[in-house]
This record gives sequence, C-alpha cells and structure tokens, in this order.
Amino acid sequence: MSASPPGSFPENDQKAFNDALDRLFLPVAQLCLGRGVPFLAVEERLKRAFVDAARAQTPGSMVQRDVSRVSAATGINRREVTRITQDEARGAVLRPSPATQLFTRWVASRNLRDRKGRPKPLKRQGEAPSFEALAQSVTRDVHPRTLLEELCRLGLARWDVDADKVLLLRDTFVPQNNEAGRLEYFGHNVGDHIAAAAENVMAKESQHLEQALFADELSEASARSVRLLVDAQWKKMLTSLVPEIEALIEADQKSGRLADQRVRVGLYSYRAPMKKPPDGTTH
Repeated sequence: MSASPPGSFPENDQKAFNDALDRLFLPVAQLCLGRGVPFLAVEERLKRAFVDAARAQTPGSMVQRDVSRVSAATGINRREVTRITQDEARGAVLRPSPATQLFTRWVASRNLRDRKGRPKPLKRQGEAPSFEALAQSVTRDVHPRTLLEELCRLGLARWDVDADKVLLLRDTFVPQNNEAGRLEYFGHNVGDHIAAAAENVMAKESQHLEQALFADELSEASARSVRLLVDAQWKKMLTSLVPEIEALIEADQKSGRLADQRVRVGLYSYRAPMKKPPDGTTH
C-alpha cells in the first residue's frame, strides 16, 4: 500500500476536481479574451491569489511573513513570493455605498410600494415618505441631493424637476453605465458564491447555503418565462429579507454585540442551449 502525496486525490476525485476547475476557468477565460487580457496578466493575479490563500491558512503575523512556508505550500519560488508579499496594492474591502443602501431600502420597503408592488415615486423633500427622509434614514453624512445625483448617474433613478419627485427607474441593481461598477459587482458576487461553494466542499459539514435547481428540455419561450418567474421570486425575497436583516443590525447595535460578520444573499438564473450527445441526436 502506498500513500498519496499531500494534496492528491483518488483517481475519480481528481477527474471530478479537474472537471470542476475547467467549468470555473472557461467563463473566466472567455471574459479575459473578450476584454483583450493576455494569459500572463491572469497568471499574475492567480499567483497573488495562491500567496494570499497560503498566508490565510497560516494565521499569525510572523507565519504570514514566512516566505519559505508560502513557497512550499504554493510551489511558487521564494523570490516571487517575496515580490508579491511586499506589494501593498491590495483591493479595499467592499462596503455598500450609501447610494446602494438607499436603493436597496427603497426597493425593499413595503411602505414605498404601490398596490401592484412597484416602487412609488417620492416627493424630493419633506417628511416621510420622501426621498429626503429615506436618504437620511440611510446616512446623515451625505447630503440627500448628493445621493440623488449619484442614483441618477447610475441610471437607477430620475428627478422629475417639474413635479419635484424622484422616480425609481429599475428595481434591481446592476450598474449599467459604469463598466468598473459592473466588474466590481461581478467580482464580489461571484467571488462570494465560489467562496461559499469551496468552503462547503472542504468542510465536513455544509457551512453555507449553496443550492441550485436544474431543468432541461425547455423551449426558448419557456426558458424566458423561467427568467420572469425567478425575477418575481427575487423581488419577494428582497422585500422580506431586507427589513429583517436591518432589524438584526439594529438589535446588534443596541446590545453592543461584536459586529464583525458580513453576509451576502444572492439568487441567479442561467440559460443556455443543451449540449447535443456525441451522435448529434436529441431526445
């Protein structure tokens, strides 16, 4: 009987692992090629990710600076590890902007929806319900007019100057006129999704909710109908979850509990043609 080297898998597991990596890397490669990003640039980001992951697995400031340990764990030579660890250009922790928080609260509030469930237009100033009151419920560090201008810039809202009302243009937030914003949104959402799935694979028991429903043999029209159903379910979930999460945050603040955790709750749908069997037949 021979022992497997560290990090290796039984043959079946190794194939499944490789298949999983192929599925993860293919859309990333497509995105990079679509933006004209060469392989070497992606390789540099992957090196940094390996170094960061190795440092995270060996907590403690002295161990984190142990180049030999990181090099041995990653297979990256010590000179490269030193170069990467000395580079302080790291991305900042994402925190929802006040404009994003305002948008989410407006969409989720039952009191700010009409009978058909659509977000109501809000008078710009005055007592609640108004845009000014909503803005001040999110933050008093940023002027409501500044938040209004930011929502308009993002294409999320419009200010009807004649009526002096603010209208919400969409009820989902994906930055449309800001490519950097779309990429940030993509990176954080997909990054957290992969992190949840990876931790579930590595842990003995599932740590995060990470499930999906799969169906095939649908017509294109039916697939579009599924998208509409998912959109409707997301709106219901958003309306239900946001007030409850805000209540939990408020309870933490009142009780003085250590508030060092973050959560991200997402829902996605994906549609693509079914792959044909090797003989080209369908069933």
